[in-house]
Amino acid sequence: MSSARKTETIPQWKREEVDELVEFIDSFNSVGIVGVAGIPSRQLQAMRRELHGSADVRMSRNTLTVRALEEVDEGVEELTGYVSGQVALIGTNDNPFGLYKQLEASKTPAPINAGEVAPNDVVIPEGDTGVDPGPFVGELQTVGAAARIMDGSIKVTEDSKVLEEGEVVDDDLANVLTELGIEPKEVGLDLKGVYSEGVLFEPDELAIDVDEYRADVQSAAAAARNLSVNAAYPTAATAGTLLAKASGEAKSVGLFAEIESPDVVPDLIGKADAQLRALAAQIDDEEALPEELQGVEATPDPETDDADEEEEQADEETEDAEESTDDDADDDGDDGGEGLGAMFG
Repeated sequence: MSSARKTETIPQWKREEVDELVEFIDSFNSVGIVGVAGIPSRQLQAMRRELHGSADVRMSRNTLTVRALEEVDEGVEELTGYVSGQVALIGTNDNPFGLYKQLEASKTPAPINAGEVAPNDVVIPEGDTGVDPGPFVGELQTVGAAARIMDGSIKVTEDSKVLEEGEVVDDDLANVLTELGIEPKEVGLDLKGVYSEGVLFEPDELAIDVDEYRADVQSAAAAARNLSVNAAYPTAATAGTLLAKASGEAKSVGLFAEIESPDVVPDLIGKADAQLRALAAQIDDEEALPEELQGVEATPDPETDDADEEEEQADEETEDAEESTDDDADDDGDDGGEGLGAMFG
């Protein structure tokens, strides 16, 4: 008997189906498993049409899907752990983050039926139900809602949590929610896992805050730029700032050492003039001074001013580096539309 089972051949239709699944898996950069339980056939077809051009969904028997994943190998067989229940293959040439975002955006609210597990806390909100006085007020109270008849209508007097996440919906609650038009669950393709470029991603790894992520990248870029400037480590992004800083520091040294460089001579003359005026201001007998120096007041020493200016310039350059980094990050976001932009849709 054992020998007979080993030599048992696979039906041709199954072999052809596996071959088609293998071809499907091989034709996309990213392949995943999505749950399709609870999605009406018409709605599922609408979702597939909506995904057309960016992703494709392929349904088959779970056993054949597993066989195809194992035949492809190359790491994609790790997805077999997600093949249980009502699932399908999904393939895309987009990155996993873009796929996850698109699938989440395509989900729509739907009523919940008796016997189903609540995906989150179910709350009946405060307000007028729009239902005329009658037995329905008792039904609301039975399921745990704070309800009463007021001004000729049934009203819920406060937000009422009638079911906690993970609990099972009973018939009474299902009827009340249907009557109120409350749809506490979302229906859509539920991504279980996706394999892309040698990495297996799960939904919690793909559910990121895009704005927070962008802010983190910009902050890291600013810190790296400041480190490069402060450590005098030249890069394409900081070479200009470093050269400007070095030029300013060299000029300060030239002034302090009174080096007669063409770039420094005008400042040296200004320094000498300031020192002369300072000395003239100390002489009480104006007649002892040349006419052009009589009544002059001391002016600040350019050397001191330059030192202060250099310090301020260094601070400004650091601030400019941070601002420039933020601008660069924005520019990178624009130029990299197929990078971060593609990643987050």
